[in-house]
Order: sequence, then structure tokens, then C-alpha cells
Amino acid sequence: MKDQQLMSLLNQMTLEEKIAQLQQLAANFYEGAEEGGQITGPMASMGITDHMVESSGSVLGLSGAAQVIAVQEAHLRKNRLGIPLLMMADIVHGFKTIFPVPLAIGCSWDMERAELSAEIAAKEAAVSGVHVTFAPMADLVRDPRWGRVMESTGEDPYLNGRFARAFVRGFQGSDLTGDVNRLAACVKHFAAYGLSEGGRDYNTVDLSERQLREYYLPAYRAALDEGAEMVMTSFNTIDGIPISGNVKLLRQLLREEWGFDGVLISDWGAVKELIPHGVAEDEAEAALKAIKASVDIEMMTECYVHHLPTLVADGQVDESIIDEAVLRILKLKQRLGLFENPLRGADVEKEREVIFCEDHRTAARELAIKSCVLLKNDLVLPLAAEQRVALIGPFAKSGDILGPWSWLGSTEEASRLATAMKTRAGAGKITVAEGSGIDSFTEEQWLEAKAAALEADVIVLALGEHSEMSGEAGSRSDIRLPEAQRELLQRMKTLDKPIVVVLFNGRPLDLSGVIENADAILEAWFPGSEGGVAITSLLYGDENPSGRLTMSFPVSVGQIPVYYNHFNTGRPLAPGADKRYVSQYLDIPNEPFLPFGFGLSYTTFSYSEPILSGEIMTKDQPIKVTVTVTNTGNVQGEEVVQLYIRDISGEVVRPMKELKDFAKISLSPGECRKVSFTLTEEQLCYYHSDLSFSSDPGQFKLFVGPNSQEVKERDFRLTLA
Repeated sequence: MKDQQLMSLLNQMTLEEKIAQLQQLAANFYEGAEEGGQITGPMASMGITDHMVESSGSVLGLSGAAQVIAVQEAHLRKNRLGIPLLMMADIVHGFKTIFPVPLAIGCSWDMERAELSAEIAAKEAAVSGVHVTFAPMADLVRDPRWGRVMESTGEDPYLNGRFARAFVRGFQGSDLTGDVNRLAACVKHFAAYGLSEGGRDYNTVDLSERQLREYYLPAYRAALDEGAEMVMTSFNTIDGIPISGNVKLLRQLLREEWGFDGVLISDWGAVKELIPHGVAEDEAEAALKAIKASVDIEMMTECYVHHLPTLVADGQVDESIIDEAVLRILKLKQRLGLFENPLRGADVEKEREVIFCEDHRTAARELAIKSCVLLKNDLVLPLAAEQRVALIGPFAKSGDILGPWSWLGSTEEASRLATAMKTRAGAGKITVAEGSGIDSFTEEQWLEAKAAALEADVIVLALGEHSEMSGEAGSRSDIRLPEAQRELLQRMKTLDKPIVVVLFNGRPLDLSGVIENADAILEAWFPGSEGGVAITSLLYGDENPSGRLTMSFPVSVGQIPVYYNHFNTGRPLAPGADKRYVSQYLDIPNEPFLPFGFGLSYTTFSYSEPILSGEIMTKDQPIKVTVTVTNTGNVQGEEVVQLYIRDISGEVVRPMKELKDFAKISLSPGECRKVSFTLTEEQLCYYHSDLSFSSDPGQFKLFVGPNSQEVKERDFRLTLA
């Protein structure tokens, strides 16, 4: 359908039909869905009429080719103008084949595999009839108490932007119209949702516009620059205004300044939540504020359909604003090819062939291997094939390793650690005991675990959070392992056996009670469908850990937020400084326990001093940085070489370090490789106090190393004359 045909279609629509296009409803409102027509509970009180459903524009949470085909065909029989529905769902880190959670994918530092994970998720979802995914999440996160850190790729705006681009490429491909194996991507949550006060979901956010632009907006912008078709509003406020009614952020910045002309959707219920936020007196005012802010689709509340007709009749809303919103929705349906092919990629036969196929599971396994981070290793790992292993803990046999937002993933079909280890080492070498529950511990469990441990050469403890302890509404004030598991570990320590801890979790943890009692720690996160096999290959050295943290681990929850790219103070803690009147804690260090970029390997690497092509940078003359990295160990390994800078004197305070580039390389034992980066003047630009974006001449430091703390540094100077 051509643009002029869309305008003709828009002109044929009644006002009520236009407004219905702005309504998103759950699947059970629709004929053809498994529970279609069974509207109960809060949904029954929405006052949604049959005509509203027949004229509505999009469906939330429907999948399965047979269902989607049935719903779309039934809808097209009833819709007066034959306008197809958009099928939207949360396909975050896999559809049926579940990949590691996004925070884990971030720790791979591997853009190609990240893109492939989104491509596979799109392929499985598209053949099941989905058109749009609510991903990627590009929120910058610095507070591990917030449960949704698992859905982000970390605490660095540059790295988050790189991953956001990779995910959008994977979901959408290069031909969204012609490639029915792709989905439209919806970047979320716009904006700064990751700064929720106290790490509590749905909570207030308060920050300056300069900080918003400098740190929190770049990753969303990167996703849009890559072509993301949609944006989702976040639940929080900024500067006292909830996002779904925030004209300055949505209409002025996103639409007018950035030029985004795609579809803007509220998160679930966010338009109506303008009322409890305290900026709307009733549903009519909520609808008024949201439509003026240019929110195109209202998800799962009914303010638009009930009140926009009256607001237009009263002259409070110009119908042209509604026309703009409807046209954006129609254009997305056009780009997806739905007018010509309303069933798009939905295919019952192909669905059986594609979903959870061996190629997809292999890709999930490979990414899980790359996502795990070795946090500690006192010569315990890798395990030897002949060692007798006691595998103990609540995750030893658990399939709860997919993590939040694994919607259609099967815990029953997930690769379990016990099964994988027995397959790799032989059942006779592995003894399995539960040891404890997630948050329960009995003497009976202890006696069984103790008996298994005493017969073993090494103990592997599979510990962590169950999936409901993170994700949306999964905020926690105490981010240590549950007490029951710490008790199990402490008792195991008394047996004087080597202990390996494998952690399954969705956030950086306070490792108090773990680090001092474990000889080795492998951070597996929620590794997805192939987690058991992936972890086993790392434990036995079939694969070498290469993951690097993209979010700092705190010493204590009292440090939070703790992140690498922090500011200095006027009284920094420094050698020779007065130990009292400086910026410090009296009882713990200022630095995180494990810094951004950290991760161990079964081999070791050395870095030469960085060599600069020159010590003066200009607008037209970048600086080339070269460092030689050597594998000084006995096995092949991958290293993430990281480049940081510091602006010594800015117009406003600049971070102590900022990641500007990285390279992931693989080296054989004894192999040396020169790694080069080109640093440009543009990479030194930042937002000034007047919100202008430019660089300042002056002195800079450059750092190269394996993480944000262990670096070698050089000085250079920027001149703009």
C-alpha cells in the first residue's frame, strides 16, 4: 500500500475508528484466541465494547501461528476497512530458544553473537505470528537492587549503545518489509528508567537535563539511529512529570529534536497511571496529557477510547493530532507488509521446524559460554575428568535457569547442570544433593549434602536467586545470596574440600559470605535454555571463560550506586591525604568489589605500554593508540582489550574514566598481538552546562587494560586552534 493510499484510508475512518487504532488490548479480547472473549477481573471493568475491539489496532501477548491466523482472519472479517492488527509481545532474550539474560549477553562483549540472538528470537517469534517485540531495553543501570538490571546490558552508555544497535539489527534486519523472519523493534524504556530512586521499580527519577543527555539518552538514540521502529515510554517521572505525559521529553526532544516519526507506545497501564502520579485528575485529563505528549498507543488502559471523542468535540484536542498518531501506526503496518500479507510470517508447518531447533540451541549454548564470567579461581578450575565431584545446591538439578522475560521458554526442556556434568564426566564421577532450597535449609538436607561432599575430591555449589527475585517488580534491598545458601556454603567450608560456586542470578550480588568461603566463583547469570551444557564446558576447561563484567559488583549494598565512570570530589581519597576529612566510608572501600570490565580466564595476559602516534590531537588529527597483548599462559584464551579516557579539566566535572572503544581478541599460548585504536576529537565531546555538545582543549589521560581498574596510562593534549 502506497502513502497516498494510507491517506485515503485515514480519510475514510470515523473518529471512533481512528481512536480505536490507538488502543492496545490483551489477546483474550479477540475471537480466535484460546481464551478469546473470557474477559474477567480488571479487564471486565474497562468498558471495552465489541466495536472498539473490532476497530482496535494492536494485540498484546498473542503468539502461536494458529492463534494469530485465527485472530487476524476473524478481525479482518469484522473490521469495516480491513485494517490488520499488529501483534506485539515481549521477546526479550529469546522466544522458545532462550538466550542468556541481556545483562549476561552484555558480559560477552560480543556484538555479532548478540545480533544473532536477536535474529533467532525474531525468526521464532515471526513464524509464530508476532510482528513487534518490546526490546531492546537500552536503560543505563547503576543500581543492582533494581530487578530490571537483568534486562539491560550494564552501566556504560557507550557499550549499551553498541548492544542496542546490535539487537535492533538482529530483530529488524535490512528489509523489514520483505523479510518476514524479522520483527519491528521497540526500544525501551524512554527514558532513564534505570535511575529509579532506591532501586525500586516504577519509582521516581530526578536528574539534570545535562546528565540525562550525557549518560541516559545515548543508548536510546543509538537504537533509533539503527532504525528501531518504535519507542516505549517508561513508568517513571523526570523533573516531576511522568513520561507518558511529558511533552518536553516526548514531543519536543524525541519527535522534534531527534526527528523520530515512528510509533510511541505507553508501557502497560502507564497512561492511566498519570492519575495516581498526581498530574491528572481523571481519565479524561490523562488522555489529554498523553495525546498531547504524542503517545500513539495506549497499552491496556482505556483513557483514549472513552475520552478522546469528547476532548475532540470540546476543542481540547485537535483531530489532526489523532490523525498523526493513526498515520504513524498505519505506516508501521505498511512497513511490515501487513496490508498485502496480514498473516505475514505466521506458518503452522514451518513453526514446528524452526522453533527450538538444534541450530538455535547451539547458538544459545555458544552465547551462554561467552556470557559467563569467572570471578575467582584459586587453582581449582578447570576440573579434571578423573575428579569425583559433589554437585550440591538448589540449582544443581533446577530448570529455573532461563530468567525473567523468558515468556515461552520451557524450564522442563532447559539443560540442567547435573545432567550435563554426568554426561561430560560420567555418572559415577558426579554425586548430586540438593543441600538447601533457595531460601530454606534443613538438617536433613545438610546431612545428605555432607555425605556427598565427604566422598568427593571437589565440591561444586550451584547457588543463586530464583527467577522471581529479579526482573520487573523484582527489586531487593538485600542483594546477598539468601541466608539458607550462605549457611550451606559456610558449613561446606568446614569440610576442607575445594569449593567451586556457580552463581545463577539476574543482578550483581553482594558476595559477602561467598567470596571468603569459595575457592572459585563462576558467574553464570541466568544462562538460558542451554545453560547446563554451557557451564559444564567451562567447568571442565573444554571452553575458556571470556566474559567481562558490564556492571560493577559492590562490596556492600551501602555503596550503591557504585560504578566505574564516577566523578571525583574536591576531597578525594588519595595517598598522603588526611584520612578523616576526605570522601570515603569509614568501614568499607570506595571502590567496587569487582569493577566494570573485570573477568578472569584459565590463561593470563600481559600488556605492553601503550604507544601513541602523537601526543597532540586536533579536530583533523586523531591519535592512534597501539598496545601489544601477550597470552602468557598455557591455553588459548580471549581477552577484551579496553580503551578509556579522562578529561582532566572540563567546563563541567568529567568522569574519572570513560570507555571509548574495545577489542575482543583470541590468542594462543605465547602469542602476541598488536591492538590499535583510533581516538578522535569527536569522542572527546560532551554536554556542557548550556547543553551544547563539544570538546574542550586541554590535557587528557588515556588508559588501556583488561578492566576499568587495571590499566596502563598515557597523556595527550587536545588543541583546537
